[in-house]
Amino acid sequence: MKDIVIKDAKVVNEGKILRDTSILIRNGIIEKIFREAVPANILAQSEVIDASGKLLLPGVIDDQVHFREPGLTYKGDIKTESNAAIAGGITSFMEMPNTVPQTVTQELLEQKFQIASKVSLANYSFYIGATNENLEELLKTDPSNVCGIKVFMGSSTGNMLVDNPETLSALFAKSKMLIATHCEDEQIIQANIAQAREKYGEDVPIWEHSKIRDTNSCFKSTSKAVELVKKFGTRLHVLHLSTAGEIALFDAGPVKGKKITCEACVHHLWFSESDYEKLGTHIKWNPSIKSANDRQALLKGLTDNRIDVIATDHAPHTLEEKDQTYFKSPSGGPLVQHSLVAMLELSRNGKITLEKVVEKMCHNPADLFGIEKRGYIRKGYKADLVLVDASRWTVTKENILSKCGWSPFEGESFYYFINQTFVNGNIVYENNNPNSAGTFFEDVKGERLTFNRNQP
Repeated sequence: MKDIVIKDAKVVNEGKILRDTSILIRNGIIEKIFREAVPANILAQSEVIDASGKLLLPGVIDDQVHFREPGLTYKGDIKTESNAAIAGGITSFMEMPNTVPQTVTQELLEQKFQIASKVSLANYSFYIGATNENLEELLKTDPSNVCGIKVFMGSSTGNMLVDNPETLSALFAKSKMLIATHCEDEQIIQANIAQAREKYGEDVPIWEHSKIRDTNSCFKSTSKAVELVKKFGTRLHVLHLSTAGEIALFDAGPVKGKKITCEACVHHLWFSESDYEKLGTHIKWNPSIKSANDRQALLKGLTDNRIDVIATDHAPHTLEEKDQTYFKSPSGGPLVQHSLVAMLELSRNGKITLEKVVEKMCHNPADLFGIEKRGYIRKGYKADLVLVDASRWTVTKENILSKCGWSPFEGESFYYFINQTFVNGNIVYENNNPNSAGTFFEDVKGERLTFNRNQP
């Protein structure tokens, strides 16, 4: 592998913006960071990339995606969705277990890793899923090379709703793994559905979604998860907060050392319930998109360091599926290609600082999961990097890369675009025309993430 010098970039890293900074990549590793001119002999021996006027960020680590393989590959698969992620500046992902079959045994878990090793340009890990019956299987999981255990404490597909109090207590008491939870209270949701049906029949309008999956259902379930952790001392990560009330359940402070962490997702930071009228079921997610006040509280929670991570919950469905009536339309949508540029847009609009975007999308996921040698621009770390350029562009069907072929951001105009993505020092994606789909370089695949759970 030839040395690469990324020259004269505007580096955003560890709370600082460093102008005219250069990075030497050697054998897939960040070999040196130059604040001064790069020596001529190094430039002569290297492939030199002129990054003048461009942002250089650590690669984004997305801790919550659904790539639909195996069993649902007509919606998306590990190859197509990891490509879309790479085009969005995501260099590592952690994928969820509600596939077909569900990833609830060690054998099925390893099958996913094998698929990814052959097709994924991004680095990867996969959660094993909890059910009411598979506790012994969960406890076999190796914390050094699996990101965590996923627990649906709200409605899910098949038998993945874990609602047995004895099972939950045993899991939280015995697990040495990080437990990631989807928190919505099923009893509250079902009661709200019954009320909506009584009022509307089967013709429930989409804007009722935030009333059906309401703030109470989220707060009650999240509170229960936090109580279990306080009782048993488990490592808990609560996924996709969507309400102002939940934020008070989490402590402010740096992510290192926290036993209880949480995340917000891009769609809850960008949209509000006023967007249902225009976008309809295309922004139907679980938990639901709620009020503008909730959205503002989530952004403040990120700034206050009560919320630790920004992720996507990328979950593609076909347009035919999404364009059905409320009860038939599945929840979820594609987001990995546009999550970083959307957050950079929020930064330009003064909603969150550029440094905080990098902290929440790159640094904190690495620290929270104990990912080894990734998430920062540091000497000796893996060269997972994203070069970002500026040129106003628009999301269209022609430049959408998720297999489902649509995006809730379709028609949206963004200021920044992903120019190049580096994974383990390899240029795997390049795009000089943001209105196009760009070019992938697929000779070298991503790596399985490894974890050091004893990091300070």
